[in-house]
Formats: sequence, structure tokens, C-alpha cells
Amino acid sequence: MSSLVQSVDWLPIAPPTIAAVAGLAVLVADLFLAERNKALLGWVSIAGLAAAALMLLPLLDADRATFCLTGDPQVCSYVADRFTLVIQFLVVGGALLAALLSVTALKDAGKELPEGEFWFLLLSSAAGAALLPASRDLATLVVALEVASLPAFALVGIRHGDKRSSEAALKFFLSSVTATAVSLLGISFVYASTGTLYLTQVAERIQHVDGPLRTLAQAGVVLTLVGFAFKTAAVPFHFWVPDTYVGAPLPVAAYLSVVGKAVGFSGLILVTVVALPTYSDVWGPALAALAALTMTVGNVGALRQQATRAYSAVRLLAWSSIGQAGYLLVPVAAAAYTKDVQKPIGSTVAYALMYAVVNLGAFAVAALVGRRRTLNRVSDYRGLYASNPLAALLLAFFLLCLAGLPPGIIGLFAKVTVFSTAVDAGLGWLAVVMAANVVIALVYYLQWTALLFRASEGEPEKHRVPGPLTVAIGLTSVVGIALSGAPQLVLRFSATGLF
Repeated sequence: MSSLVQSVDWLPIAPPTIAAVAGLAVLVADLFLAERNKALLGWVSIAGLAAAALMLLPLLDADRATFCLTGDPQVCSYVADRFTLVIQFLVVGGALLAALLSVTALKDAGKELPEGEFWFLLLSSAAGAALLPASRDLATLVVALEVASLPAFALVGIRHGDKRSSEAALKFFLSSVTATAVSLLGISFVYASTGTLYLTQVAERIQHVDGPLRTLAQAGVVLTLVGFAFKTAAVPFHFWVPDTYVGAPLPVAAYLSVVGKAVGFSGLILVTVVALPTYSDVWGPALAALAALTMTVGNVGALRQQATRAYSAVRLLAWSSIGQAGYLLVPVAAAAYTKDVQKPIGSTVAYALMYAVVNLGAFAVAALVGRRRTLNRVSDYRGLYASNPLAALLLAFFLLCLAGLPPGIIGLFAKVTVFSTAVDAGLGWLAVVMAANVVIALVYYLQWTALLFRASEGEPEKHRVPGPLTVAIGLTSVVGIALSGAPQLVLRFSATGLF
């Protein structure tokens, strides 16, 4: 029987390891630091995430793997290929920007948010999220998923004495635990029918399964997909999203909207495309139907917020994120209908990168407005251009990117790329549903954008922008504008040799 090689290649595992070590360092330092010095923990956390991001650079040129089988060095538990690096870049970058938002949020909240616990939980979740795309066996995949998820539950409910925050954390926890139990049952069925947990070996063996074991394998495929569908906020597993985003501290909502989705989609891609390509006739139609339902329910839900008096900007972004998840599912479904999965999976990754940048930018501006208007209603953005022209222009740019309209060229290119993968795969009906949903989304994105430039009631409020918040808004805007000027960069980067 084969055993795992005990020697470890430390370079490929450096990014998640650095995030985990930084988390432990923050937790220990919190015990000894005086209350007035707790702000240092935030900067240590940011430095740890920046170091994790820098360790991705030496891995760009070659694939690296570790924790491989003795008898078969091609079968490994941890693989740092192009797909892994792109998703890890998204995860660490998203966590870094969420950390910049958190520095200001923690300072404004005072003792309401315990700093040591907050930074430990954020770094722990980021470490698990960075581990997941490199996982190439089902056991490591589940462990990484739970390491990313469990601290996120606590982050959502970390506000002391806030009933809304506690309720949001409870909904998030119960839904996630149920989905995890279902996916674990599915993984156990897959293991029982194939006798292995390694994704590449599962792909080889599952196609030779027949008789009663084939039924068991099919049930395992379906149940595993259900678990990851929750993580991607796909319908009908989306109900936790609006309440969780509104109840959580705003930086945590921003983190979940980007890093949480990266975790769900990278896990879904690994399970379907790498482990279960021969069952594409099962997961392909299922994901296509989920994509159509998710984008429709998300966009219609966001549109319905318009009828709610004093509706929350964060709730609108939550429903918008569900709609965006539907677009992200389209190329994954299309991969079931094409022999070359590079283009559809590259389209998903490219769209995820675009969405991460502009969505974090929108949350950064929302954090700025929320410093003075704690309810953070969409009506609070009326006349933002009069009080802070630059913030208004940048939020308008982010919203137009999400809508897929110029000057948000990167958003337009990403949507066209996703649309073309559906057409090329013969999913014309799904392309039509996507086109209809893009039109629906235009309504609420443009209404919010127009509100920024309307005359405000009374004197316009001046918004003082703290340094970390300035950096977060600046980084997202620079990257978003640069990609809109050269969208081919992200498309080429994400579509080259992912697997």
C-alpha cells in the first residue's frame, strides 16, 4: 500500500502557511499587547497577507507539487499549477483589501469588535481559502473548505451584543453545516465506489464503475455538487446571503462576497472538471439549470429591493452577488459540453478576477459612506458627487463594470467571454437567459449610479477618507481602470494552461 512522501516542498505551500503563521502570531501577541497598542495587530495581519501574496511570484514559471504518493509521484495532495496560483492570488488579494477595510472599521467600532480575535479569524479563513485551490484529494479539499468556513461564521457574528449579527451568523452556520454534511455523504459514496480520494485517480476509476456501485457513484456526484452549490450561493441554496451580508461587519461582507465565492467555485471546478469529467452528463445539465436560476433569482431579487423603502446598499450588493454567481456558473456548465476545458474554465476565472476587483471597490466606497450613515441605505448615496466627487465617480465606474457597460470595459469583456462560451458549447438557451438577466441588472445598477449625481437634500456632507480606506479604494480603482484599458491581460493570464 502506498504511503505519503514525508519530505515537504515548502515553496508551493508558503502562501497558506504564511497566512496561518501570521494568524497564530496575532493570537499570541493579543495576549500581551496593551489595549492602546492593539491597532498593531491589524498592520501585522496586513504584512502577513502581503508576504503571502509575494510568495506567489516565484511559483509563476513552473508547476510544483508536494505530499505525493511514493509509488506514483504524479498523484499528489497539493499542486501549485496555474489554476492554483490565479485563485490564490484572488484569495490573498481579496483578504488583503478586506483587511485594509477592517483597520478603519475596527477603529470606528471601538470595543464592539475585539481586534485580536477578528484578525486571527480573518487570517485563518484566508489560509484555508488559499489551501483549497491547491487541494487535489477530496479529504484535503473538505478540510480546506471547513478551515475557510468555520472562522467566517465567527466573523459574521463577532459584534458583541448585536442581535442582527448573531442571527446572521446562526443562519450562515446552520445552512453551511447542512451543506457540508450533504457533500461529505456524497464524497463518502464516491470513495466507496472508487477506493481513492485523489482527484486524478477518481477520474480514472469512476469511469469503470458499474452495477450497483455506479448508482452509488451517481448519488455521490449529485450530493457533492449540492454541497459546493451552497458555497457558491447558487439557487436554491442562496437564502443565507442577504441576511448574512447585512448582519456581518461590512469588511466581512466584502470578504465573503469575493473570497467566499472563490472558495466555492474553485472547489466546484476541481470536483467537476478534474475528478468527475466522465459524469459531465450529470453535472453539466444540473449546473446549467442552476446558472439560469441563480442569475434570474439574484437579479430579480436585487430589482425588488427598489420597491423597499430605505433599502440597504449592502443588501442590494448581496442580491447582486447572487446574480453574478449565476454568470460564473455558465462557463463551468459549458465545460461539460466541450472537449477542451481550458477556455470555459479560463472564462470563469477571468470573470471572477474582474468581479473581485470591482466588487471590493464598491464595498470600499460603501464603507466610506457607512462611516457617517450607519444604516448605509442606497438613498444615503444621493448627491455623493457633491460631497466627494472622486468617490462618486469611482463607485459609478465599479457599478458600470458590474453592469458590463462602458467605461467599465473589463466587465463588458468578461460578460462577452462568458456569453461566447455558452454559445460555443451549444447552450444557446442559457445565453439567451444570460442576456435577459444582463438587461434586468442594468436597471438597478443604473438607478444607483444616477442617484450619485442627483442634488442632495440639504448641505452636502464632506467625507473624510482614512488612510487604509484610501489605499483600498485606490488599489481597486487603479486595477479596475488598468484592466479596462487592457482587458486582454486578465483574459490571457487566466486562460493559459490552467490544468
